[in-house]
Amino acid sequence: MAAKDNPTDASLASPPGRGVSSPGGILSLLFAANLLNFYDRTIPAIVVEPLKAEFLLTDTHIGVLSGAFTVVYALFGIPLGRLADRSSRRTILVTGLLFWSLLTAATGLVGGFISLLVVRMLVGVGEASFAPAANSVLADLYPAQRRARATALLQLGLPLGLVLSFFTVGPITELSGTWRTAFFIAAVPGLFVAALMLFIREPARGAAEPVAPPPGVVAQAFRKVLRIRTLWWLTLAGVGAQIAAYAVATFSVPLFQRYFGTSLATGGMLTGVVIGLTGLAGLVIGGRLADRASRRSPAGRVYTGAIALLLAAPLTFAALSLGPDSVGWFVLLFSAGWLLQYMYYTSVYPALADVVEPRLRATAISVFFAAFYLLGGFTGPVIAGALSDRFAAAAVGLSPARAAAEGLSQSLMIVIPLGLLLTSIGLFGAARKVTADSARMRAETGG
Repeated sequence: MAAKDNPTDASLASPPGRGVSSPGGILSLLFAANLLNFYDRTIPAIVVEPLKAEFLLTDTHIGVLSGAFTVVYALFGIPLGRLADRSSRRTILVTGLLFWSLLTAATGLVGGFISLLVVRMLVGVGEASFAPAANSVLADLYPAQRRARATALLQLGLPLGLVLSFFTVGPITELSGTWRTAFFIAAVPGLFVAALMLFIREPARGAAEPVAPPPGVVAQAFRKVLRIRTLWWLTLAGVGAQIAAYAVATFSVPLFQRYFGTSLATGGMLTGVVIGLTGLAGLVIGGRLADRASRRSPAGRVYTGAIALLLAAPLTFAALSLGPDSVGWFVLLFSAGWLLQYMYYTSVYPALADVVEPRLRATAISVFFAAFYLLGGFTGPVIAGALSDRFAAAAVGLSPARAAAEGLSQSLMIVIPLGLLLTSIGLFGAARKVTADSARMRAETGG
């Protein structure tokens, strides 16, 4: 590959020897780690009602719990992303996975809201290490024309992690009699996957590019990243996507329990269908459509995501407008909308690789993540929780339980569709800039 002639970048790759070096093998381990990333972070959203009962919490507390995790995740992602552009990405991936797995187990030992908040923030530190390093490695494994499908396979860890979490945590909690058991069990596979990742032989930076990037570390990295106009539009899209996604992930199980009257286990499983199983189809279909659309221009795959998100907003609004006796129709309509939402991922991550040179990709991803998690992932559940409490308090003539159900339903009816519309606007803007930014990147790196 081209990067073999680049001594600086080659020195950051794994040395020759035994280990996992095939793109498929490395992608499989990254997929497994990504699955555990989303499995572990989703558990608190499934046990919301037991947590509220034990620690006397409100929906605002739950929103703050989710939001605090997101703030830490975003802030620590920046230095960890910069580190991934300068040192061994394998070491960062292994250390982060070990750290967040051990802290996941520690979550089962907390004695109150403050200790729960602190431990979940520390989990966020560990999980922040994954995305910048993993996406940087992925871009060096696969050329531009195959990246959307490779990204789709990596991102399948998201819906599969959600499905496994939503389908297992509820039954585990009900069978064991405590929400704490799920956290203890979740930590074990992370230790195993971290051990396997020690054998990854990471590729040289720029190995999948037609021309090797210039040697050395890039000066003024953050300034160069922030000059990319496409990145600003993608960040706007990311803010909208995370507002919707974190509101959904945090409050879907409570919505099924309160509004539709299901049990914890049933609510978890239905949520797994609505926001988990839909991702399997959405990412596979989205990856194929995005790569096909990009054959003429990088803008093609971004337009694919923009149109999909524009259609997702009214579908989710229609689902959330239904009454409490229409759970079947809710699952059908919301699933259709959320399937389209997953095409955001197969548009955005390949577009980042199209416009950012190999030596800056982890840095760019960390900046991207920090912005949309702080502005979207944090605010989504906090706003949804606060609106839920406000609408419930303003309800007249309803029992406290019915008021809480109506308040949550009305809150999500506002937050989720608006977040998806904002995502679509950002993607349409990025599609107008990505072709020029991609050409500029190739010219600057000699490609």
